[in-house]
Amino acid sequence: MVRPRVGELLGNTARLTLACMALCAVLGTAAAWLVERTALPGRRGWHVLLAAPLAVPAFVTSFGWVSLTARVEGYAGALLIVTLSYYPLVYLPVAATLRGLDPALEETAAALGFGRWRTFGRVVLPQLRPAVLGGALLVGLHLLAEFGALQMLRYPTFTTAIYDQYRSAFNGPAANMLAGVLVVCCALLLAGELGLRGRHRYARLGRGVARPAEPVRLRRLTVPVLAGVAAVVVLALGVPLASLGHWLVVGASTAFPLATLATAAGTSLGLGLAAALLTTVLALPVAWLSVRYRGRLSTALERSTYVANALPGIVVALALITVSIRFAQPVYQTTGLLVLAYAILFLPRVMVAARAAIAQAPPILGEVAQGLGARALGTLRRVTLPLIAPGIGAGAALVFLAVATELTATLLLAPTGTQTLATEFWNHTRDVDYGAAAPYAGLMVLISAPATYLLTRRPRRHP
Repeated sequence: MVRPRVGELLGNTARLTLACMALCAVLGTAAAWLVERTALPGRRGWHVLLAAPLAVPAFVTSFGWVSLTARVEGYAGALLIVTLSYYPLVYLPVAATLRGLDPALEETAAALGFGRWRTFGRVVLPQLRPAVLGGALLVGLHLLAEFGALQMLRYPTFTTAIYDQYRSAFNGPAANMLAGVLVVCCALLLAGELGLRGRHRYARLGRGVARPAEPVRLRRLTVPVLAGVAAVVVLALGVPLASLGHWLVVGASTAFPLATLATAAGTSLGLGLAAALLTTVLALPVAWLSVRYRGRLSTALERSTYVANALPGIVVALALITVSIRFAQPVYQTTGLLVLAYAILFLPRVMVAARAAIAQAPPILGEVAQGLGARALGTLRRVTLPLIAPGIGAGAALVFLAVATELTATLLLAPTGTQTLATEFWNHTRDVDYGAAAPYAGLMVLISAPATYLLTRRPRRHP
């Protein structure tokens, strides 16, 4: 029989996750279509602004709203805020897919008498299915792992309950039991996305010539559409940043302790660099084997690295705590264990980038170098590494940014006295010192902004 508390947490987690995934799918797809397929004024600028909420961690967005009004606490407020925080995870892949679609398919449908809406539903939307489902899956996995934002919004889910059990009640078995249920939820989410994705193939037989689709003229809908897009940007980006600026300027507890800020920033940057280096070192051999020496073993090894992507940080942290206490107590609450947790959590980010980079590096170049007398290490250093360096660097940068703003695993695993931007922000927010928390949130946004901007860069195709 399911315990009442577990049933309550399961209901809260399920309804928030499923509703957020659905809303993000609709909002992200609609925004991507407006930017990529219509004559929306200033659409290049809107593209950057619609993706910009990725630079603001979800718990900072919650801080911005909660510090202004308590009305956002509870289910409705939580659904609003997590949707505004995570819809770019759908928007970006759908926008990229729309840019790569062959407009000839839509032109053929129009020639056969299909109206614009029927063409979208019968021709365009099926081709967007992998991007929409993949983005929604990322939203769901992020939400199952979310702690700071939901704790601040006073909306209990499995992640907040696990943290409370471990930190407040010191009840390890209860926390592990809840973590097990959360892992099952992640597995069900992965299985559901795989089933909905199906086995359809969406690739074109040939690349052909890149040709943008003719943008749809909005005419009388221009003003309402602009107002709607602007409302999304204001709610997702404007409100939290304005709130942050407000507390930085007029907060009664606002202070700029330069020494503490520098220490926290230095620790966040140092942990980010260490985790990026370790993750890259672990990912490279696996990516190399999966591309250059394909087989069952290399494929299984590669896919095993993605398992952690479906595990919330709090589950990985609890597992490492249990293992270290029972079998390797000297490493408990050490920086090395924390960096290892980061590597486990964010290994897929480097794997994806490294695998793509290695696949695009022609093996024949290395063979030619060796044929000219170069040794294996010399070929690796002078030929292969320069070719794959941009992809590996992008993956390492993603890990660095994730670690610089990571909260849950850091709270559980960091050595006593460790100060990061995320933990210092959380400590002040927990004590309702919004002004004191604001400088740490501002630094996290500044660190995240450049990489988020790079994600929005694209080839110039539209006039």
